[in-house]
Amino acid sequence: MLPIFALLLTAICLTVAGELFLKAGVNRVGEFSPNIETVWRTFTEWRVVLGFALIFGGALFWLGVISRVDFSFAYPMLALSYVISMIPAYYLLNEQITINKIIGACIIVLGVVVISWSGRPT
Repeated sequence: MLPIFALLLTAICLTVAGELFLKAGVNRVGEFSPNIETVWRTFTEWRVVLGFALIFGGALFWLGVISRVDFSFAYPMLALSYVISMIPAYYLLNEQITINKIIGACIIVLGVVVISWSGRPT
């Protein structure tokens, strides 16, 4: 079970890091719109490119997870990404952590614990 959680945590961390780079990149570019100039500026911004690369790396680890356990077990575990993302969003993007976000994160963690109690996933 530990290797599955290690793969899952790696997938989540890479994906969260990628999303942070995407956010930092589009913050530099400005509001995204589907015109040629904005699309070009967005997809030539190194933070956006790195963000997509990290998300792709996370997807490779995710393949390792879903190849080993039931999807109905694994997919809800991805909700931990919401909990994990709050910390770097606070420190790197200066986003606020409100009491509602903390309560929501606790509910997510509780849900993940309940799902993981179901025993060894197949």
